[in-house]
Amino acid sequence: MREFPTQNKTDRPPRRNFQIRISPVRVIDEKGEMLGILSVEDAISTAQDRGLDLVEIVPQAKPPVCKIMNYSKFLYEQDKKKREARRKQKSGVIKEIKMRPNIAAHDLETKLKHLEEIIQKYDRVRLTLEFRGRENQHKDIGHKLITDLIARYQDIATTDTGIQSLGNKMSVVFSSKIKPEG
Repeated sequence: MREFPTQNKTDRPPRRNFQIRISPVRVIDEKGEMLGILSVEDAISTAQDRGLDLVEIVPQAKPPVCKIMNYSKFLYEQDKKKREARRKQKSGVIKEIKMRPNIAAHDLETKLKHLEEIIQKYDRVRLTLEFRGRENQHKDIGHKLITDLIARYQDIATTDTGIQSLGNKMSVVFSSKIKPEG
């Protein structure tokens, strides 16, 4: 299946030079000083005399606000800001802890300490129980283990989707109630 990009108003690059059709426009020069309200033709000729472009910054304003600037440098700076914002996001991080339903008590405590650390550091954790062989006939043991863990961690985490069972795996996603560190 092929996805087509959506064309929102925010996705479109700003209009420049002869793409600007509304006249007059409020013009700001490359130093940030107001040149006043000019016709589009006068603003474009002023920008071209300086070897720069006329870029529409605020198209919703009356009259629209345009700035004289280097267009390619402007696009580069915008792209750089978007990349920086994406880099700082942490919303898509889901850590996973896997275990078996007949796990030893000490091993379970070790896994649960790790689960608590992950909940505090990140936002979401998926706990997965994997059943093998005859364990598949006793899924009630795994279900009881997960419900006990949900009750144990209800003060620091909530469950997003409840208990999900798919094939030989049973999982639950915990979302942190506290703000993650970092």
